[in-house]
Amino acid sequence: MITEQAPGKLYIAGEYAVLEQDCPAILVAIDQFIRVSITKSKTGTGLIHSKQYSQDSIHWVRKGYKMVIDNRDNPFEYILAAISYTERFCIEQNIKMKVYDLHINSDLDSADGKKYGLGSSAAVTVATVKAILRFYQVAFTNELVYKLSAIAHYSVQGNGSAGDIAASVYGGWLAYQTFDKKWLKRELAAKSLSAVVAEAWPGLKIELLTPPEGMKLIIGWSQKPASTSQLVDETNANKAALNGEYKKFLVASKKCVLDMVTGFEENNISLIKQQIAVNRKLLQHFAQINQIAIEIPRLSKLIQIAEDFGCAAKTSGAGNGDCGIVITDNQTDIAALEAEWRKHEILPLNFHVHQVARLQK
Repeated sequence: MITEQAPGKLYIAGEYAVLEQDCPAILVAIDQFIRVSITKSKTGTGLIHSKQYSQDSIHWVRKGYKMVIDNRDNPFEYILAAISYTERFCIEQNIKMKVYDLHINSDLDSADGKKYGLGSSAAVTVATVKAILRFYQVAFTNELVYKLSAIAHYSVQGNGSAGDIAASVYGGWLAYQTFDKKWLKRELAAKSLSAVVAEAWPGLKIELLTPPEGMKLIIGWSQKPASTSQLVDETNANKAALNGEYKKFLVASKKCVLDMVTGFEENNISLIKQQIAVNRKLLQHFAQINQIAIEIPRLSKLIQIAEDFGCAAKTSGAGNGDCGIVITDNQTDIAALEAEWRKHEILPLNFHVHQVARLQK
């Protein structure tokens, strides 16, 4: 049996703006994982099973090079896209296809099945790509895993920046800038998958960051799951009408994130905290002009309590639920802060930053 895993993620700053070219964001990988195990099938019929995704399993057979699913109405779109593109890459390397069973297990949901907002669709995509490559004994780098995962994820979701894919692949803290989606679409239509993943992708930047000594990340969960894809669709629909305002938001977000990166480079927690507050205000204005809810009342309370303790806090990701993040230092009474959160139905999550070995590119 081969088992691969990928961590979840949280956005620290730069949400929504990161969907555009040349607009960076900061993310962090979290030590909660999706694990994908793969074994060669003994029967000639393959199985894909996940306790979290469905009570049912998918059964499939191999017809030539194609995987043929028995039941078409299934909730496994990201897993199937990851398999499809990774196998396509393997076929281009003249690797013979096999039949196998995949088992998926996730830490990225609560005990009662609610999503924390840690990027489970990205993590399961990354873990599946890695497991398939390992199964077919294909040597891989982080860059190859990122590119195959980003293509597979985007083929299903149709929007997003793939920043969560980068966090799941590279781990730790990172500054991220998305690639040119139109360019990628043209390349995939005209070239082999192997050629596209070997190319430099215009606009893509992934920079690993070292956090200042003593800086702490605290995570609070609103206990209200949110839909990123739906919120992104709504804001995409408003871009043309908000042309001037939207451009101002992008410029201000970019400056804020670059100033925050400077805080990492200069070991300056105060500068990072200051820019967290700036980014919060930018997102509040963005929500107002788009007439969407990013900072729901429970997340506002999470932030207010953190600020009362001298911390900097904001929503993480698309908002409208999910998590809030807090940046602080060794001076904060974290136990007291979390006790105050609990009084307001905000659940502290005892998760930590996950570092990936830096041996791969």
